[in-house]
Amino acid sequence: MGTLAAADNMDPLQKRLMFEDECILVDETDAVVGHDSKYNCHLMETINTGKALHRAFSVFLFNTKFELLLQQRSATKVTFPLVWTNTCCSHPLYRESELIKENHLGVRNAAQRKLFDELGIVAKDAPVDQFTCLGRILYRAPSDGKWGEHELDYLLFLVGDVNVQPNPEEVADVMYVNKEQLKELLKKADAGDEGIKLSPWFRLVVDNFLFEWWDKLENGTLSDIVNMEKIHKLYD
Repeated sequence: MGTLAAADNMDPLQKRLMFEDECILVDETDAVVGHDSKYNCHLMETINTGKALHRAFSVFLFNTKFELLLQQRSATKVTFPLVWTNTCCSHPLYRESELIKENHLGVRNAAQRKLFDELGIVAKDAPVDQFTCLGRILYRAPSDGKWGEHELDYLLFLVGDVNVQPNPEEVADVMYVNKEQLKELLKKADAGDEGIKLSPWFRLVVDNFLFEWWDKLENGTLSDIVNMEKIHKLYD
């Protein structure tokens, strides 16, 4: 009854995605161990059993001025509604095209799919071979008591000038920021000013990697810090 009641209160799109999308379950080495619905993977009840770890990705898209595109998640999102985050955050699904291991092509395919679904960025502006896979993180974060995240997250950079047409069912707002503007946004989030909140995965990437990687991107040495062997565990 609780599951049905919770589902009845969801936005129709989010409800469909929660029950139809099958996330890829993995262990802490990123080996595939199964699959489960997006709904089950994001219940704290499941997360607390240790059976909800799933593969995810976070895209950081920069324009040719090296400004980072941020999105504010829609109010209808089940987890972390209305928080600001990196360009696009989602999951490869348990389907052949998104399970491909070679050169992390499955994750790249999923990233291209969701950039279009959420932001209207067409495939020709986000070619799968132009994503740079920089690394992987493990993190866990509660959202509101009922919902949360436990993800093995691939971090992807992409550079290009794109036409952005946000899907209002997924995205409330977007903005490009340079480094100084992002630092100001961080200060506002820390102070609770203007109701600014950041997603936990975005904040972990910012605090641990982003500014160094951004510098490398600008000076053309991003390949120096690519490390897809190590998985950074960012929780106890």
